[in-house]
Amino acid sequence: MTVTLRPIQPIRTEADYESALHEIDLCLDADEGSPEYERLEVLSILVDDYEAKHHDIGPPDPIAAIQFALEQRGLTRKDLGDVIGSSGRISEVMNKQRPLTLAMIRKLITKFNIPAEVLIRSSVDSTAEKSGLVMASRGRSSVMNRTNRANARVAAG
Repeated sequence: MTVTLRPIQPIRTEADYESALHEIDLCLDADEGSPEYERLEVLSILVDDYEAKHHDIGPPDPIAAIQFALEQRGLTRKDLGDVIGSSGRISEVMNKQRPLTLAMIRKLITKFNIPAEVLIRSSVDSTAEKSGLVMASRGRSSVMNRTNRANARVAAG
């Protein structure tokens, strides 16, 4: 079956975007160096640019990032013991009932190579919001307990 493809053009609308995705699907099995492969590369760049402007997906939730890192390595929550602590503490953190501490974040960065900017994002749940432990930080929120906030103010001078 021969498919007639339209000329490559900028992606300006959702219809253009959907059309480009369809064309990418048609070219996915192209051999490297073929005209279809070249088309795939150009369309991929255009789609990537359009998605960055119109479908921006922010960094993942810290707990989702930890779960993903565990899954990728074939590990379970129990394997977080040396990073987070007891099974009870692991459960609290992974169920978003307790925030990650700075020490936990440092260990997670070292052990799983999860970017710091992902881990310092808030995994705010209703429990933290209700208890008044949410603090705005440059457009993003982070959870800190009152003692840590006081220590941060003292350290800042």
